Amino acid sequence: MNTVVPYADPLYRDYRPIVNVAEDEVLVLDDQVGFHPSMAPIQKMYQDGNVAILHGVGYENSPRSHFRSMDIWHTCEPDSLGTEGWLARVIRDIDPNKENVVTAVSMGPSLFRALVGPGVPVATVENINSYGMLTGLTPEEKLNRVLSRYRRIYSPAIGSGPVMDFLGQTGLDALKGADILSAAPANYTSDIEYANSSIADKLKGIAQIHLAGLGSRIFYCDHSGFDTHADQVNTHARLWTEVSTAIRDFFDDLEAHDAADNVVMFLYSEFGRRVYDNGAGTDHGAGGVCLAIGKGVKGGQYGEYPSTRAADLDQGDLVPAMDFRSVYTTLVEDWMGLDAVPVVGGNFEKPEFILN
Repeated sequence: MNTVVPYADPLYRDYRPIVNVAEDEVLVLDDQVGFHPSMAPIQKMYQDGNVAILHGVGYENSPRSHFRSMDIWHTCEPDSLGTEGWLARVIRDIDPNKENVVTAVSMGPSLFRALVGPGVPVATVENINSYGMLTGLTPEEKLNRVLSRYRRIYSPAIGSGPVMDFLGQTGLDALKGADILSAAPANYTSDIEYANSSIADKLKGIAQIHLAGLGSRIFYCDHSGFDTHADQVNTHARLWTEVSTAIRDFFDDLEAHDAADNVVMFLYSEFGRRVYDNGAGTDHGAGGVCLAIGKGVKGGQYGEYPSTRAADLDQGDLVPAMDFRSVYTTLVEDWMGLDAVPVVGGNFEKPEFILN
């Protein structure tokens, strides 16, 4: 509610007397809603028709747990504990024979669960400029000797068999990926000066790999800190400044290289926030908002802003009306050109936010 602000709704400030966005600061989108004032770069992209706002996204019976909710978003399994990421299924569809170990790139210190699946290689990159440990070990036989030694060291502790075979293959795929990706920074030049933030660093790394033409199709990264139970007014403004500026720099970079047409960026959080503020911030909620950004996006607003009437709230939360798997279905079918049913686990009515 403080990202896409229902500024014309009198209940908004009744619910959030402390943690609100002043009406004269809202970046107006229409006569009902507007963006947080730190989102000016994204507002400009919205005005250009390149941002889709997806209202009230979520799922039924939100547990309000970071860990469980992230599991659900990552695996598309709201009723059971999923074991395979939804994007891992996409990667397998795109590259069933594992011909390219950098089809997917996870930007950050650890692999995101959405990308995890048996036999699915993913390059996990914390810093593209220093990525490439052991890439000097060639040929492949030498790499295999190193990994065999790794397996022997750890198998007494956790056992041998399929798990260690999987880890060994994952390690080999990672080393191959490091070798491939190590060329990306050296071949990259740009007049765009990215802002100084962790999200800007990640998006710059993604731009470098994308522009290197290595066949990478899926990139995943995050920007933490939005769990604003306290000091939300200041923290939320700083975070959206970082994210908005980094996104603008990223797309400006791609545009300058004539490489923006085939990129869609999807932004989400694992849940929304409570309607009522707690005096300093807002706590875990349910229905949230997602954004899709890019020249391939049909800009506008999709779905209805969830009702803020007290009678329509669920335990103080906005009620989601758009299943997150509907949004995934649009991305999988209309953007990636794949069958979404086995990816998301069923048929879901999709919002049409991708240009034909």
